Amino acid sequence: MHIVFAASECAPLAKTGGLADVVSALPRALVKLGHKVSVFIPYYRQVAKAVPHPPIIIESVTIPYPSYNRFVRVLDGGVTEGVQMYFVDCPEFFDRESFYSTPSGDYPDNAERFGLLCRAVIEASKILGVPDVFHVHDWQASMLSVLLRSTYYFDPVLRHVPAVLTIHNAGYQGWFPPRTMETLLLPWDMFTFEKLEENDTVNFLKGGIVYSDALTTVSRTYAEEIKTPEFGNGLEGILQQRSGDLFGILNGVDYEEWDPEIDRNIAAHYTADNLAGKKECRRDLLHAFGLKNVREETAVIGVVSRFATQKGFDFIVEIMDKLVQEDIVLVMLGSGEEYYERLLVEMAERYPDKVRVQVKYDNVMAHKVEAGSDMFLMPSRYEPCGLNQIYSLKYGTIPIVRATGGLEDTIDEQPMGAGNGFKFWGYESAALMDAILRALEVFRDKEAWGRMMQRGMAQHFAWDEPAKEYVRVYERTIQNRS
Repeated sequence: MHIVFAASECAPLAKTGGLADVVSALPRALVKLGHKVSVFIPYYRQVAKAVPHPPIIIESVTIPYPSYNRFVRVLDGGVTEGVQMYFVDCPEFFDRESFYSTPSGDYPDNAERFGLLCRAVIEASKILGVPDVFHVHDWQASMLSVLLRSTYYFDPVLRHVPAVLTIHNAGYQGWFPPRTMETLLLPWDMFTFEKLEENDTVNFLKGGIVYSDALTTVSRTYAEEIKTPEFGNGLEGILQQRSGDLFGILNGVDYEEWDPEIDRNIAAHYTADNLAGKKECRRDLLHAFGLKNVREETAVIGVVSRFATQKGFDFIVEIMDKLVQEDIVLVMLGSGEEYYERLLVEMAERYPDKVRVQVKYDNVMAHKVEAGSDMFLMPSRYEPCGLNQIYSLKYGTIPIVRATGGLEDTIDEQPMGAGNGFKFWGYESAALMDAILRALEVFRDKEAWGRMMQRGMAQHFAWDEPAKEYVRVYERTIQNRS
């Protein structure tokens, strides 16, 4: 089977979140199963720095607009672990400081930028090889599904090619003004509530949901959650209608990068059978955050996250005065909303012996936090999948999470530490504090804590099984479309 991925990100070349990790890892897992996979992403400025002067494989692809044409090139990004990478090169759209926005807001031409990406992938595929299925990701690539079933409906080589849409986060949908229909040469009869229209805007993600042959999202629980008003962000109605075509497939993780036995970014290696190296990683982490004289009995709680309300930082702020009264130190790595960046730094200044914050994203430091912490905090208000809780299990770092999305699917709390972590329900900061106190109680029982660590480290969340689930979805859509 030949699968073409269309996405706005792919690690390590272009990454803002978990989408990039999936678009990097899933194709490699599919290749291992014997399939052919090509991945298309924009040739951003950041990609050009990492891969300068790649060969031109298609000199010119015409992308029509109402009163003019744009001409893009397709570049050969090479083959890595069997996956063919292609770059869509349009400097006026993609040679910019960031992927989607500036500090003052989203780029105003994002509809044109990612509409062009989708049309370019379709046109390039007609030249480089029509796939058996397109796999598109989030709102930025959703328009590919729409174009296949509208503008390209009568194209004889594409008419029977299905599209699968993965929703990584239903909170980001791509809303644009009605004139976008004309800009992208879409028929106006698609601008209805049953198709692309949402509150008098063109909703890219909604279009992808309506016109894709199958829908997936990144955990079983999130697949159910997005069919409710609380998590659907206005799309719950159409997702309920398409529930028979919606599949929750838990993301895998890349254990070639996230495994304390081989991790090159941590101070010492360790395994479930020999945990001695974790103590050295703990000392290294405390040193990296400038913490001294921390007793072995003191719990080190780590956070690696975007500092935002969605990630539960309002909960963390609310309990901070109580939390620092416990025998803990809290180390936080990340960046995000200016309000939380400033507030967390102020709290670190107020409690210098208890709280340390680094406002940045640093991949090496993220590994150190995972390896050196005793517990890992993820109180997300919603979390479609989450990867850090899975990394934490592998590193023997016990997760404390809110029971939502992939956090609910991967973390199991049992009495007296008989599970693999701790979790809380509801939207109350007191519930988070109670979960932390339960974790601290088990932490004081070193034998029970050690068993809990080993239990989590023995779990396996690689991409092998999720890739097989995706293949079954592809085969289903191919059969239905043909």
